[in-house]
Amino acid sequence: MNTPPLSARREIIFRSKNLSKTYTLGEMEVHALNGVDLELYSSEVVVLLGPSGSGKSTLLNILGGLDSATGGEVFYRDHNLVRASEDQLTTFRRDHVGFVFQFYNLIPSLTAEENVALATELSRNPMTPLQALDLVGLSHRAGHFPSQLSGGEQQRVAIARAVSKQPEILLCDEPTGALDLATGKLVLEAILRVNRDFGTLAVIITHNAAIARLADRVIQLGNGSIRSIEQNTTRGSLDDVEW
Repeated sequence: MNTPPLSARREIIFRSKNLSKTYTLGEMEVHALNGVDLELYSSEVVVLLGPSGSGKSTLLNILGGLDSATGGEVFYRDHNLVRASEDQLTTFRRDHVGFVFQFYNLIPSLTAEENVALATELSRNPMTPLQALDLVGLSHRAGHFPSQLSGGEQQRVAIARAVSKQPEILLCDEPTGALDLATGKLVLEAILRVNRDFGTLAVIITHNAAIARLADRVIQLGNGSIRSIEQNTTRGSLDDVEW
């Protein structure tokens, strides 16, 4: 029995058309994105691969409303993010997007629970901080400060903070880049659990091609353009991932 294409089974969350981004550095122009056409769907896991400078982070930042496009269009459902005001982008980020970066950005003077609470206090329909920490297996560390946590634990607190507001979208920029294999797998497991339990669209930037086995689709970028899009018929196992 043939598997229906992804587009036939899921809602479109993001749609870009001829998306471009140019940075001006003195007299030089850097074309970070060049005419990107893309659709991203609900409940899927997408891995973005490509060398440094290929446009991965720029694309992620535009999707998340952290950066603006120079040309083209990008829609979140039926909302054109290119034409959105700063207030509208702030509301979009607050209500719909969770971010996870390579560096954890936790506040050292706050406990794990208090770091997560920073997000829940601004959200419309959040979990409790303890619920979010339990989701990543760290409710027993709620009262610990970042300095008392390992790197992997800090990254899982960052994931708990990102998902505590129950976002529709989770954008992850090299979430395992600073971690060893065992710790990185725990972080990936947390991201995949959020995707599975809540139907969250998860987009993961990585330089580790092995992580692509965990995705529904793998998008390869180069020189600001999409080089290829591959669909996995089934997701691989965390046991298949090597650093």
